[in-house]
Amino acid sequence: MEKALYLIPVTLGETEINQVLPSYNHDIIVNIKHFIVENIRSARRFLKKVEKSIDIDELTFYELNRHTDRKIIGEYLAPLKAGESVGIISEAGCPAIADPGADVVAIAQKQGIKVVPLVGPSSIIMSVMGSGFNGQSFAFNGYLPVEVPQRIKALKKLENKVYNEDQTQLFIETPYRNGKMFETIINTLRPDTKLCVAAGITCPEEYIKTKTIAQWKKDPLPEMGKIPAIFLIYK
Repeated sequence: MEKALYLIPVTLGETEINQVLPSYNHDIIVNIKHFIVENIRSARRFLKKVEKSIDIDELTFYELNRHTDRKIIGEYLAPLKAGESVGIISEAGCPAIADPGADVVAIAQKQGIKVVPLVGPSSIIMSVMGSGFNGQSFAFNGYLPVEVPQRIKALKKLENKVYNEDQTQLFIETPYRNGKMFETIINTLRPDTKLCVAAGITCPEEYIKTKTIAQWKKDPLPEMGKIPAIFLIYK
């Protein structure tokens, strides 16, 4: 196996590994002994799902999340200098996409370290695929402001981009606030603007629906609980 920094996707929920990840990923993962992860416990659980025989105690984990001092993350790549590969594991989906792993990848690129992204599910790409919106020009905007006045302003700004730049706009919300986000969207945007709600992608509860704002007002969003969702708007 070539020495490199491997970007290892994980499932987006309790989906079977073989449903969303190729067997090639398994062959790479079982040969890596050093992992940069958001959460050690969930990373251990994922690795055991990939291969039950993995000896977790033989592995080294480096935690990378919002609490990590960005001044030390370059040290996480030290095994590569000793000839050993390193893997990055996100909490869900693909590393370095709306994920702190991007900081490590930037350092690796600067140092001339080979970076290998592995195939896996990306809720951002899959939501665009399922929306029927413009897939040639789209933008992921992450989280919108929590305060309602600022959120309304942000939504109107994104809607203007849709009409002025012919660009699909994507954003997310903390799952328990999905309902509030939906309410703000349908009370803010034009009646003919289209909204796609893509939730629980690749999971049994998967829900992907596209309607105009006017249609959503007549047929509201079903109760989603704490299911991760992506909201997309287009004309």
